[in-house]
Amino acid sequence: MVCNIVIRSLLFLMVCSMLYPLQAYPEEVKEADIDKLAAVLNDKPSRRDYRINAFDVLEISIYQEPDLNKVVRVSQDGYISFPLVGKVKVAGLDVLKAEEKLAGLLEKDYLVNPSVTIFVKEYCAKKVFVLGEVKNPGAYEISENKGLTVLESIALAGGFSTAASINNTRIIRVENGLKKYIEVRINEITKNGDKTRDVLLEPDDIVLVPERVF
Repeated sequence: MVCNIVIRSLLFLMVCSMLYPLQAYPEEVKEADIDKLAAVLNDKPSRRDYRINAFDVLEISIYQEPDLNKVVRVSQDGYISFPLVGKVKVAGLDVLKAEEKLAGLLEKDYLVNPSVTIFVKEYCAKKVFVLGEVKNPGAYEISENKGLTVLESIALAGGFSTAASINNTRIIRVENGLKKYIEVRINEITKNGDKTRDVLLEPDDIVLVPERVF
């Protein structure tokens, strides 16, 4: 109970520090803002949704075969090395598919009906967080090949809600331990066609869309 109170207090302070610099945001921090941020910060992809990336660290367990249990890092080209079966490509597979693939290889020549469990111990995927007045607030991955811009991240989050103060969108970025606020005028991108305003996001950026003040 005490632990929960402390955690919520810390989240309250985090929300305050993020929202107060936004002039268009209401002065009073709402309970819903704390809950929303808590949900995003605690967000972990499901075993079916998350696709394994190069450099992820996987903890692999084989039921009743403790000698085969391993912690492995996915190589740059997407492979792991596992006892009995050698190199196995897992990058691009969701966790359930990777379990099925490894179980199939083990069953082929070595084990009878093996039960494989894979736990992603360390995520290498780079993410940004889209919060506030969007339809699906949450954490979204940055494409390794082409990156992710502000507009693209908002599109991934389902677009703006009807209550969004679009032109008061902000990026919150931490550089050298200090928070930096980047203002994004969405209309200059969408209506004036100024693509230079569509900022390329960096890992752990927070895109915050405040509520419109009526």
